[in-house]
Amino acid sequence: MDLFKKCSDFTRADEVKALGVYPYFRAIEENEGPVVQIEGRKIIMAGSNNYLGLTGHPKVMEAAIKAVEKYGTGCSGSRYLTGTLDLHEELEIKLAKFFNAESVLLFSTGYQTAQGVVPTLVQRNEYVISDKDNHACIVAANLMAKGATANMARYKHNDMDNLKRVIEKIPKDTPKLIVSDGVFSTGGEIVDLPRLNKIAKENNARIMIDDAHAVGVIGKGGRGTASEFDLEKEIDMTMGTFSKTFASLGGFVSGPERVINFVKHFSPALIFSASPTPSSVAAALAALEILEKEPERVKQLVDNADYMRKGLKDKGFNIIEGRTGIVPVIVGNDEIAFKMWRILYDSGVFVNVFISPGVPEGRQMMRTSYMATHKKEHLDEIIHIFENAGKQVGLI
Repeated sequence: MDLFKKCSDFTRADEVKALGVYPYFRAIEENEGPVVQIEGRKIIMAGSNNYLGLTGHPKVMEAAIKAVEKYGTGCSGSRYLTGTLDLHEELEIKLAKFFNAESVLLFSTGYQTAQGVVPTLVQRNEYVISDKDNHACIVAANLMAKGATANMARYKHNDMDNLKRVIEKIPKDTPKLIVSDGVFSTGGEIVDLPRLNKIAKENNARIMIDDAHAVGVIGKGGRGTASEFDLEKEIDMTMGTFSKTFASLGGFVSGPERVINFVKHFSPALIFSASPTPSSVAAALAALEILEKEPERVKQLVDNADYMRKGLKDKGFNIIEGRTGIVPVIVGNDEIAFKMWRILYDSGVFVNVFISPGVPEGRQMMRTSYMATHKKEHLDEIIHIFENAGKQVGLI
């Protein structure tokens, strides 16, 4: 059997393209935040994770440009060697203060952060315990730890009773790390952190929360999941990304200084990867400053998402309830999902299509997400276009 045979056998994407309903890898030609240009047309963006709308903010763009002028376009080395700039250290200090943490360490991407932390901390005969709906970066990190002879256990999505049963099968004196999304990236649900924290404490487990979709969205001033539940002093570590609220590219982990110091000196993902670029770090610094000075952006984002939740429900759509920037509309069928995406796209709205096996059968969805910079006219137009599309495919 030839290694490449599976590649030639994969034709699903070609079949969907032939039907004219392929929704992926659409090139954006201009980006104004709530409105983008694709294939020469202006389209309302209802699928971006640019939650506070800062990717086009003049201060963020200016900071990135000035960083390139001062430092060049890249660092040409890892943080461990020649790749640390004063910018990296400045952002780590300011993030630690923002999250009320002892220390912060930057990584080059959010995806890489999970792979840099979990396998480094969870070693031979120790346990990582993970929600079944955690982001793919955590799944990959868990498998890396397992490959290095650590143990891995999973529990049902946000099911704390199941977590309790799973963790109680592990000897209490065995070192273990519970990892969960704070805001789950697909459905937008928030982890039951108070219960998770209680179970962890009862079973001698440490906690790391992935706040990629929580920072700038929930918590006091957008400080994330631990802040949302007044558990900042209880949760051991928080990881996140700069590619959403912070309008840039990169990742971070916060936690106790001794733990961050250990990761800094033993994580292959950090030691053998080039460090975040000057423009990325400067943009994230500027975005953090705006978040601190303008917390009203967080409220506006949630207000916009709440408006869409109510509007879509009132039209008869089945949505996943929540209080974050993510509003999923359940479609329940791959074919209907592709058809509905095409109608929405042709009518001037871009959303993300989640199909099986990426989501369970019957849970296929139009995953919509919103920004603080969406105006009411954008939101009303999205609802109107959704209504027409839903009727056309027989969903409402």
